[in-house]
Amino acid sequence: MLQIKHFLKRTNAHNILVFNAVLWSCSFLILLFLFSGSSSPAKIDYIYTASFIFTLVVPVCINLYWLLPTYLKKEKYVIFGILFILNLIVFAQINPWFFNVLVDTFFKDYFFISYHNKIEIYSIFAVFFILSVLIKLAEDWVYLNEFENRTLKIQNQQIENQLYYLKGQINPHFLFNSLNVLYSLAIEEKKEVTNAILQLSDILRYVIYDVNAAQITIKKEIELLTNYIEFEKNRHVQNSTITFDYKVDKNLEIYPMLLLPLLENSFKHGLKSGVKNPYIDVKLIVKNKKIDFVISNNFKEITSYNTKEEYGIGLKNIQENLAIIYPDKHLFSIENSHTIFTIRLTIDIEK
Repeated sequence: MLQIKHFLKRTNAHNILVFNAVLWSCSFLILLFLFSGSSSPAKIDYIYTASFIFTLVVPVCINLYWLLPTYLKKEKYVIFGILFILNLIVFAQINPWFFNVLVDTFFKDYFFISYHNKIEIYSIFAVFFILSVLIKLAEDWVYLNEFENRTLKIQNQQIENQLYYLKGQINPHFLFNSLNVLYSLAIEEKKEVTNAILQLSDILRYVIYDVNAAQITIKKEIELLTNYIEFEKNRHVQNSTITFDYKVDKNLEIYPMLLLPLLENSFKHGLKSGVKNPYIDVKLIVKNKKIDFVISNNFKEITSYNTKEEYGIGLKNIQENLAIIYPDKHLFSIENSHTIFTIRLTIDIEK
């Protein structure tokens, strides 16, 4: 928004020479045939039209390069209107005198009889003032559209780059934890390793292929969460309780891999924190095009600075992701009671 306002202040954003060359050339041709009243104007018609055009240049430039950027574009409409009319009256009044001085100085061999009375002069000036302002506003509108299109392209590219960066932070971290699970099962030679490999295969298929889609169904996201929970259960934590309840009245589409990082955080900083009788309670409700996702877990507080910093970075990445994908369409809250950690995420798809 600030960039756009800065653009609007740049009254010389256009090519002044080209703009005025086109404006006055077209004006000359139109007035020439209006003044001459014939398809074959005489030499004196050219001189008269050129002289009359010259008397219009100063007041029109005052409108375009002073009144327009200083007052109209800054929404000072009353001041602009007053000065616009004042500019019209002053130069329309002095037009006959200015015209006579001009032709007497440069065209002494010609005798001119005024083609127009006061009303006609005022009318010509008013038409020129209004049309020139409208043309300049139209040109600014074209420049503004081009500027906004360039800005949107840059912003979209920045968003895509940021999302790619955030995904890049999530996926390797998840893969690293998964390999640790398989390693633990293989060391203990547990038969669950086969199922774990299949579960990891389903998860990675989602992470590698579905994560690149712009939208994914909520049911696929639920399948991912279910696979992840079952996979993590292979890492036995004594007396642990993991529940995942969900109700979906409509298979909405959301941004892929949006909920998994929240679940992963609960496992990492809750279930595996060393707390007695650990639990993770996950609830997902999809109703009326609104998604409510709540994760609650107990945890053992760790005073290590690096651990807290890493935890904060993970949540910060999730919040940045949400701010990009669902701006003004989500609510994200964290409750920390030193023994229970709860995250609530609400996304209003219809908003």
